[in-house]
Amino acid sequence: MLRWLWLSVLVVVLDQATKLWANGVLDLHQQVEIFTGLNFTLSYNPGAAFSFLASSGGWQRWFFITLAILVSGYIIHWLRKLDRSEVSLAIALSLILGGAVGNVVDRIYLGYVVDFIDVFYLANDCLPFFGKLFGGGAVSCHWPAFNIADSAITLGAVMLVIDSFRGRNKAQS
Repeated sequence: MLRWLWLSVLVVVLDQATKLWANGVLDLHQQVEIFTGLNFTLSYNPGAAFSFLASSGGWQRWFFITLAILVSGYIIHWLRKLDRSEVSLAIALSLILGGAVGNVVDRIYLGYVVDFIDVFYLANDCLPFFGKLFGGGAVSCHWPAFNIADSAITLGAVMLVIDSFRGRNKAQS
């Protein structure tokens, strides 16, 4: 099922192109409102998701590069073994692979991952994992900034979970 690698390449190209665009037109931490609930806000993340290990002194860069390369190799191996009928699984794995490669390119060349998509909502109090920003008497609750690669990884992971439930249902019937 390596025929789905075009999807991984597409994710990497879109991810890198949008990150180049964001770096070229946005100032660091400047919020550009697209509409209520969506900003473009350039940020650099040397850590993992939610900036986990962001201030760990640099070793995390090489750890996440190594981890991404190992996981990518495993995903390619898994894709090679798939049956032609396992299309949704192949798509899920290809999205995860493209996202992993997109972020590892940043880590290798920049030392951090470029994030710029800022999703938020207005409320009196924020849900867990949302950061609070105060301004103009209102509270805006922001999800940690992310990028196209992160979106592809998330979509692929959701598809993997759904596919695993479908597999269980087939086995039980």
